[in-house]
Amino acid sequence: MKKLIISIKSSSEALDQFAKVLKKARQKKGNIEPHYEVAFDNRQDFNKFLSKIYILEAIQSLKPQSVYDLAMKLGIDPSNLNKVILFFEEIGAIKIEEKKVKGKLAKVPVVDYESIEFKLAA
Repeated sequence: MKKLIISIKSSSEALDQFAKVLKKARQKKGNIEPHYEVAFDNRQDFNKFLSKIYILEAIQSLKPQSVYDLAMKLGIDPSNLNKVILFFEEIGAIKIEEKKVKGKLAKVPVVDYESIEFKLAA
């Protein structure tokens, strides 16, 4: 089961963890399990993610044909939704695929995991 891990870490903590994982990956020659994590280094972006998390669930359950289609299904202004979609894509929470829908090229948001896990330090 593919899961996304959400955490809050300082930039130095994230870099340290990356270095450790990279070292382990280079030492192992076998199968390494993929790890999907978004680490926030500030509360503002973390809170933005939390306040819009329902959009991730909507993408997964509604399977929209485009960002515009998702906006219509959720009753949200498409330009406002597009800003949220770009934020999610930038942090790696979603992928945007380009597909032909009814003869037109459309940007389709895709959530590529089944669950979200939060790892918060005290």
